[in-house]
Amino acid sequence: MASNHTSPSFATLAPAEKLGSLPLYVTPTPQELSDQRLSWRNLELATRALHRDGLVVIEDIIDHAKLDWLNQKMIQDALVLQSAGDQSPYNFNKGNLQQDPPMTSRYFDPSSFLNPLATQVTSTILGPRPRLTFISGNTALPPVPGVPPQSQPIHSDCDFDHPDCPFALVVNVPLVEMTPENGSTEIWLGTHVGSGLLDQEAMPGDRGGTRVKPALLEQRAMERPPSQPTIKKGSIIIRDLRLWHGGKPNWTKNARVLLAMIHWAPWYR
Repeated sequence: MASNHTSPSFATLAPAEKLGSLPLYVTPTPQELSDQRLSWRNLELATRALHRDGLVVIEDIIDHAKLDWLNQKMIQDALVLQSAGDQSPYNFNKGNLQQDPPMTSRYFDPSSFLNPLATQVTSTILGPRPRLTFISGNTALPPVPGVPPQSQPIHSDCDFDHPDCPFALVVNVPLVEMTPENGSTEIWLGTHVGSGLLDQEAMPGDRGGTRVKPALLEQRAMERPPSQPTIKKGSIIIRDLRLWHGGKPNWTKNARVLLAMIHWAPWYR
């Protein structure tokens, strides 16, 4: 079963001029969750959304208690990292940390890091047995008194020459419900198609990617504006590595952790 929050059905692709700014949400049935495998219909929906939008959300597939267990540990670690000041592994600004999860059996839950429904989707797009070579996370920190909250510049994670077809997919797992209030990522659906290095302007000192040229953002916003979607706890986001996006400020009192794994096509160098 799927919903789009902007259109009643995804059974037929909407005309380009009617495309919305929110992603497609696929909700597996109880049978699919039991089988740990999407039906052909839901797999098709997810695949078509990734090709069209560059992003899809698969809802309610991870047990909340397992997320809570990891979240408690990673928030503790985030406070330690934040206390390092200028030496902390910030990502564009000090409101956003590049934070790795603890790679120990005590906190490594396969349903979060190796979810079979997510892998079913990525292997359908990229080819059998995609390679997982990146496990990290992005933590949006609460406001600090006297420090104005900052957004990341809108950027693509592909700051290198890359193919024009899907070759890498990011699997994001929010450890809590992700909302505009706690720093839900701003996404620019459809920008994975036809984008490349000429769209970007490298800025000295930036970490992790280069920003999209402002003129292109203005043009794109008139065609298909960005959004900050709400993502339910227990959901997984699958995003094309090429998609334009940017971290936003966290206005709440609690750090918001978003796991990030990258699945690479087995044929990609």
